[in-house]
Amino acid sequence: MTRTAVVVGAGVGGLATAIGLRRAGWTVSVLDRRAGLGRYGTAFGIHPTAQAALDRLGAGDALRRRAVPYRSARIRTPGGKVMASLPLERIERKAGRPELLISRPHLLDALLAALGDVPLLLGEQVTDVRALLDGHDLVVGADGINSAVRSACFGDRSRPAHVGTVAWIGIAGFETGVYGETWGKGRFFGMTPVEPGHTNWYATVPEATTAEELSGHFAGWHDPIPRILTETDPDTWIRYEMRHLFPALRSFVGGKVALVGDAAHAMTPNLGQGACTAILDAEALGRAMAAHDVPSGLRVYDAERRRSAQRVAFGSRSLHRFMSSERTRLRDSLVRLVP
Repeated sequence: MTRTAVVVGAGVGGLATAIGLRRAGWTVSVLDRRAGLGRYGTAFGIHPTAQAALDRLGAGDALRRRAVPYRSARIRTPGGKVMASLPLERIERKAGRPELLISRPHLLDALLAALGDVPLLLGEQVTDVRALLDGHDLVVGADGINSAVRSACFGDRSRPAHVGTVAWIGIAGFETGVYGETWGKGRFFGMTPVEPGHTNWYATVPEATTAEELSGHFAGWHDPIPRILTETDPDTWIRYEMRHLFPALRSFVGGKVALVGDAAHAMTPNLGQGACTAILDAEALGRAMAAHDVPSGLRVYDAERRRSAQRVAFGSRSLHRFMSSERTRLRDSLVRLVP
């Protein structure tokens, strides 16, 4: 076996997978249909477990040079009353390091720096997965929720499903100092740090909401939410469809194919774990392929990652339903009971 692999998709999961396989001694190339890397989006939360995985991939130091710690956040009512705190202090105490926040472009740069001489071929639309299988010992689908690799090799039983809401996301040109989420009736607004002088924000509303209608959904909410929407250029906002992969895949592997990241378990962003699970997938796959032949390595990878990632996806979807509830009195009472 020549130990050649092709990774389809050059997002966070795809780049991290290529790094892991290269470090495992594989000859790797990366294909992506886009003409340039997807430097859109705002902030990723990187949990300590994913930070440790990036350390093992050789990208941890570059991550920490551009990331900011996330140490304090609250859940509030639209009037500004604090209902609960996010467990950030507990996470840091247990792991010995804080949750980190980093913008998507900076995370991609950290991964590119660790990619080394792996060929990155952009503008390559994959239409014949069978040809990739014939030419490589391993094909990795890291091509997102609409994965061509998943459709070709695993069928269409699991497919993207809408959840009825859409998120608008952006970067405000000032630091709010107020972080966390504000939950209203069928909608919520979140703010996190991302880099000095800026604030990452996201607003989740009913799916039909337009950019022109967005501010009206949060009129009268506590400061600085109205200011963020007023002072952030709508031309810079990004519309993000809230979807997940449903039903869950029965396996992340088949033949000599593995799926990672959103291709395997796309989830709503409510737990902030999408990038983390993709990084953990990538590092686990590289580790498995370093120690085993292809069939055994894929079995080891699937056993380590599938149930764990699917639990996170289920938890995120359940939290989305809870946060988006129209029964705010019951929901808010339950939130206040959480330690």
